[in-house]
Amino acid sequence: MKTIHTAAIDLGATSGRVIAGVYTDGKLDMQEAHRFPNQFHVIRERCYWDVPGLHTHIRQGLLKAKEMAPGLASCGVDTWAVDSVLLDGDGRLVFPAHAYRDERTLPYVDALAKGGVDKVYEWTGIPNQAINTSLQLQELLDLYPALPEIAQRCLLLSDYFNFLLSGVQENEISNASSTQLLEVNGTKYSRDALNFFGIPSKWFHGPSLAGKLLGKVVGIEGLEETDVVLVPGHDTACAFDAMPTDPDHTDIYLSSGTWSLVGFESDTPVAGPEAMVESVSNERIGDGRYRPIRNIMGLWLLEQTLPAFRERPRSDEEWEELIRAAEAEPAPGELIDVTDSALFNPASMKGAIDAQLQKRSIKHPESLSDYTRLICESLGAGHATAVKTFERLTGKKFDRMLIVGGGSKNRLLCQATANHSGIPVVSFSLEGTAVGNIANQLITLGAVKDLAAFRARLLGQLQKTVYEPE
Repeated sequence: MKTIHTAAIDLGATSGRVIAGVYTDGKLDMQEAHRFPNQFHVIRERCYWDVPGLHTHIRQGLLKAKEMAPGLASCGVDTWAVDSVLLDGDGRLVFPAHAYRDERTLPYVDALAKGGVDKVYEWTGIPNQAINTSLQLQELLDLYPALPEIAQRCLLLSDYFNFLLSGVQENEISNASSTQLLEVNGTKYSRDALNFFGIPSKWFHGPSLAGKLLGKVVGIEGLEETDVVLVPGHDTACAFDAMPTDPDHTDIYLSSGTWSLVGFESDTPVAGPEAMVESVSNERIGDGRYRPIRNIMGLWLLEQTLPAFRERPRSDEEWEELIRAAEAEPAPGELIDVTDSALFNPASMKGAIDAQLQKRSIKHPESLSDYTRLICESLGAGHATAVKTFERLTGKKFDRMLIVGGGSKNRLLCQATANHSGIPVVSFSLEGTAVGNIANQLITLGAVKDLAAFRARLLGQLQKTVYEPE
């Protein structure tokens, strides 16, 4: 009976963690080795990530995972999408890492909407969004036209941390597909899109499918025998891989955290003019297939409302108390428009929500439990709209929704989603992103045949809660 030890490096926009995985005889056990907060920092109205700080935490987490499992076979990195770094020929950073909530790209969204958006969507299958890597790089190149003389490569953050761990620069496909620079009908970068945005083609290579060994860990004493595996670099792709779905393809997925990402697995993209109007994003699975999603503002709305209240939850018990209080509140008669761009990164989320309601002559809530009920119900309606959109565009009928992520533990959110969508919501007791990350490592190491085999084994281990529509 062989035991394999792995480490999932899972970086989210508000927190990061290193999870140690132990796989024995078809059973996966996981233990948190290291957890740390994460946030972007604002300097002169611009938003940046603390990349050196994140790298320090990754090193600390891997060393703790090694202490827990001296025979650590491999590690893999997933992060949020779209944000990137530029490197010179020696692999040195040539520019700070901007955060996607920086509003510097908003004029570029407006400009693209006025001309070229149809063509860009036809080339890439990615809608016009302020977060897109394409617009972030276009803004930098307009400000600093000499950048191509210095910068030789562009790596998204998961790619960059893989480089720091292994010494290998590789663009991975799931994160590459979020950039608005990848061909929608192929697995190469779109020359048309790169030329349209004025981005040097030399900045991107490949991209590579997930599931390859990048090499051994370099620069961390004691980890010289640990392999760095190219797992799906986008955390949502990892979360979707962890879904113990039925093989009949009637499940739709929800990865619920800072963002709500509703989608499904497909052999073909969901493209065309109507898909563009509905902001369908044709992102990729690590194996190159498609993961059409609708990207909805998620629990960021609640996270950013909390600071407006002196009494707010700071422990699991206090969160449970808040959810119970919110469940006891009457259902709101009117909901928030969760697609409102004013909620993207306001100075005060409570103020932005109140302003939206005031414009519609709706009285704003008074208590935190009221806001919590309003936000969860509004997100549930947003999730339902995404389901109905995909059913209309594809002709498919989804029988249930599988949910992972922080929102899967929120009873109010799960029930609201079931009520509005009219289908059961199934919450599984698993750390979705870390599980998907580890699954890809085990497949690459040859311990598991494929994703279907992993899911079948995983399903027998999981507890699930089913929320039926009321």
